[in-house]
Amino acid sequence: MKLIAPCIAAVLATLGCIASASAAEGGKRSAAPLETEKPAAPVPWSRYAAWPQANWDKFNTLRTNASPSVDGYQRVFGPIEDGNPENGKKLAFDRSRGGGCLACHILPGGTLPGNVGPDLSTIGTWGRTDWWLYNYIYDPRVFNANSMMPPWGRHGVFSPEEIRDIVAYLKTLKTPAQFKDPRDNPNQRVKEEPAYDPDDPFQNPAWGEGERGEKLFATPGPNGKSCASCHKDPKKEFRTWAARMPYYEPRMKKVLNTEEFITRHARATTGAEYLMESAENNQLSIYLRSLGRGVPINIQFRTAEEKAHAQRGKELMSRKIGQLNFACTDCHGLAANKWIRGQYLGPSKDQVGHHPYYRTSQGDIWTIRKRFQWCGVAIRANELPPDAPEYADIEYYLTSLSNGKKVNTPSMGH
Repeated sequence: MKLIAPCIAAVLATLGCIASASAAEGGKRSAAPLETEKPAAPVPWSRYAAWPQANWDKFNTLRTNASPSVDGYQRVFGPIEDGNPENGKKLAFDRSRGGGCLACHILPGGTLPGNVGPDLSTIGTWGRTDWWLYNYIYDPRVFNANSMMPPWGRHGVFSPEEIRDIVAYLKTLKTPAQFKDPRDNPNQRVKEEPAYDPDDPFQNPAWGEGERGEKLFATPGPNGKSCASCHKDPKKEFRTWAARMPYYEPRMKKVLNTEEFITRHARATTGAEYLMESAENNQLSIYLRSLGRGVPINIQFRTAEEKAHAQRGKELMSRKIGQLNFACTDCHGLAANKWIRGQYLGPSKDQVGHHPYYRTSQGDIWTIRKRFQWCGVAIRANELPPDAPEYADIEYYLTSLSNGKKVNTPSMGH
């Protein structure tokens, strides 16, 4: 009996390899071996040490509701005469306060202002009352429930006294902004092409990470098997695989992307522990996805379950989160291709196919899940672990928006 059990296990593992290979090569998925019970990310999840460490648990995340509700109009009697316009200008230009007004609006004398919101350089001539200006800054949702502007006062970014100072400053603005450097004008700025070539392995470190992934592919895990033990011809077997990821996994009732699949499949086959966001997981992801480079993305929602998860992802993209109260669709829908915080906002389409990529501003490899996490932290929302089902559903729907676009891993960007 003691000899029979290992033999059965070996046979099952072999059958699992065959199923996995078939799933990679064919258009239809068969049930690849997966470990389905344990988390695929470190537990407890800890935010990256180089990121802001503030806790924003008083505001919505993609999972929890916590943000203060709309509180109605604030009582402001008569003109605001005690506001300090000089301090108001400092506050409007203070990028450490959620980006300040300058992040989204043109203001006189501002460097690299944004154009997500209207040009405010002449707002003092618009005939807005102090009551209106104060309330719009305090919480614009009293005028527009879906406003992209943060509820600066209601969410505690600016105090009532500071808002009065900002109102006093805005009332002084009566002359159109002049730009000494044309590049400071977001409405006329020419979008510059990057000075690097992401296809050049000598310029893009992600290619080197992919080479390490290829070596890992052939490295035996704790049980003596490697990925290559089953996948003899990965260039052929995985040619279209990346273009069909992520996918809905019925055994887990969850969407799995490339990185989570690697974690769970490796546990079930080689015994290796490649947690999501680990260097090894990223390296394998880059290698496997690079094998599909140039193949058009093709995500289809056929079953009721697939359609339900895609719909949930679409709805989550419109969910307002964080102290700044932004949704994915605010920045990558309405404000797409506009300038904010010193960068252009990319549209929702074509956001996924180049991940994982080397991010020059961070000097590191970023997966799409790390990108999701950072988007939350950047708007002062607590992130979720990378294996969160909320991120999975967003990625599922978001990837479908890029159908027809080509897999472009590994890429490079700022």
